[in-house]
Amino acid sequence: MITLLTLLVALGLLGWGFVRARPYGKLGILAWLQSVVLMAPWLLFFGLFTIGIYLNLAGVLLLFLVSTGLYIFLGNRLRALGQDAALARRISAIAEAQANQTDEAQTSESAETDLGQGSQTQPAARKEAEEIIPIPAEDLQAIKGIFGIDTFFATETIPFQDGAIFRGNLRGEIATSYQSLSETLKQRVGDRYRLFLVEGQDGKPVVIVLPSSRDPQPLTTPQKAIAAVLLLVTLAACLESGGLMLGFDFFTEPARIAEVLPLGIGILAILLVHEAGHWLLARRHQVSLSWPFFIPTWQIGSFGAITRFESLLPNRKVLFDVAFAGPAAGGLLSLLMLITGLVLSHKGSLFQIPTEFFQGSILVGTLSRVVLRESLQESLVDVHPLVVIGWLGLVINALNLLPAGQLDGGRIVQAIYGRKVAGRTTIGSIIVLGLAAIINPLALYWGIVVLFLQRELERPCLNDLVEADDARAALGLLALFLMITTLLPLTPSLAGRLGIGG
Repeated sequence: MITLLTLLVALGLLGWGFVRARPYGKLGILAWLQSVVLMAPWLLFFGLFTIGIYLNLAGVLLLFLVSTGLYIFLGNRLRALGQDAALARRISAIAEAQANQTDEAQTSESAETDLGQGSQTQPAARKEAEEIIPIPAEDLQAIKGIFGIDTFFATETIPFQDGAIFRGNLRGEIATSYQSLSETLKQRVGDRYRLFLVEGQDGKPVVIVLPSSRDPQPLTTPQKAIAAVLLLVTLAACLESGGLMLGFDFFTEPARIAEVLPLGIGILAILLVHEAGHWLLARRHQVSLSWPFFIPTWQIGSFGAITRFESLLPNRKVLFDVAFAGPAAGGLLSLLMLITGLVLSHKGSLFQIPTEFFQGSILVGTLSRVVLRESLQESLVDVHPLVVIGWLGLVINALNLLPAGQLDGGRIVQAIYGRKVAGRTTIGSIIVLGLAAIINPLALYWGIVVLFLQRELERPCLNDLVEADDARAALGLLALFLMITTLLPLTPSLAGRLGIGG
C-alpha cells in the first residue's frame, strides 16, 4: 500500500507539473517531459516491482542510460527554444516600454505638479512614514534616483528594518531590470546598501534596499571552536555506531577500535562528501559558507550538518545548486556503496541482517531484491559492510532532503517554488516528523533539531523573482521522490508477496 501511495504521489507531482507547464506552450511541455524522463526509470522500476516483476541489475542500468540520453537531448532542445523565447520577450519588453514612455512621463509630471502644490494634499500618515525612514535623507534621495520607467517605476516608499521598501511597477525583463538597478545603486552609493528584488505580500514585485551592515556575518572564533568540537563528537558517535553494528559498546571497549574504524570512517566519509558538494558549488558561484556544525547521534553516527550562508545569494538558481549538491554527492556515494556491497555480499559476509530490516525502506528493499533475489527469503541475510554503511548514508541524506526550513530539501523547495510553498512544506514536514516520532525515537530527535534550529526559511536572494529553471525543478523532484522512497517502509504483506521475507 505504501509503495502504491508513493507511486501515486509521484504521478500526482508529474500531473501538477504538466498543468503548470501548459501555459508556457512548447517550452513548458519540453521542460515537463524532462521531469518525466528523469523520473520514468524509478516509476517503472517500482511499478514493475509492485506487481512482482523484477528487473536485473543490467536492466536497471539500461533504463538509466536511456533516461540520461533522452534527458540530455531534451535539455539541448529546451535551451535552443529558451534562447529564442528570451529574445522574443526582450523585443516585446522594449517595444512596450517605448510605447508607454510618453504616458508614464506625463504621469510623472502630473504627480510632481500635485506635490509642488504643497503638503496639504498629502496624507498625514504618508508624511509620517517618510519622516521615519531610517536611511539618511541624502542616501534616500540617491536611491530613489535609480528607478526609471524602463526598469522599476517606484510609486511608494515604506520604512523597513534599517532600510526601505519601494513599491511600484516592474518594467522589462526581470534579470535585466535587476542588474540595471543594482549597478546604478552601486554607482550612486557604493557598497553601503544592498538591493533585493522580491515578491511582496500582494504577489507583486517590490524592491527592498537594506544597508550592507545587515549582510550575513562570518563565524566568530568561539563559533568555529564549537564546530570543531562537534566534528570530534561526531567522529566518536560514528565509532560508537560502528560498535553497535558489531554488537558491542565501543566506549566500554575502546581497545577494539580497529574493528569499528572502517565502519566509522565510512559513515564520516559520506558526511564529508556531502559537505564537500555544498562547498564546491558554493565556491563555483562565489558564495561563502560557514563551517559545518555536525549533529551527532549514536544511532546512525550523525544527522548531517547545519551550514549557514555567509554571503548573500544572487538568485534562486544558486540557492538550488548549493543546496542540491550536498545530498547529490552524499547520496550518490551512499548508493554506490550500497550497490557495491550488495554485489559483494555472500554467505559468510560480516553482517547477518534479519530479513525484516529490508522492509524498512522501499528503495533499499527493492534494490536488494534485484541483486540478492532468493537470499531475501531467508530469516537472516549475510551482507557486506558496505551495504550497512551505504544504507545509513542514504538515510542521512534523505533526512536532510526533508522539505523543511533551512534543510537542503527546504532550500530546494524554496528555490523552485518560492517562500510561500516552502513555508507550507516546512509546517507539513514538522507535523509528519511529530507523527513518526510516536513509533520511531529517531524521528523525534530529528524533529526537535528541525523545530528549534532549522525551521526558519533561508533569507531571500538578491533577485528572488527569477525561479530555478525547469531542469533544476526536475532534479529537485527526483531528489524529493528518492527521499520518500528511502524513508518510507514496505508493508509486511507487500514485502512477502515480493519475496522479501519468508
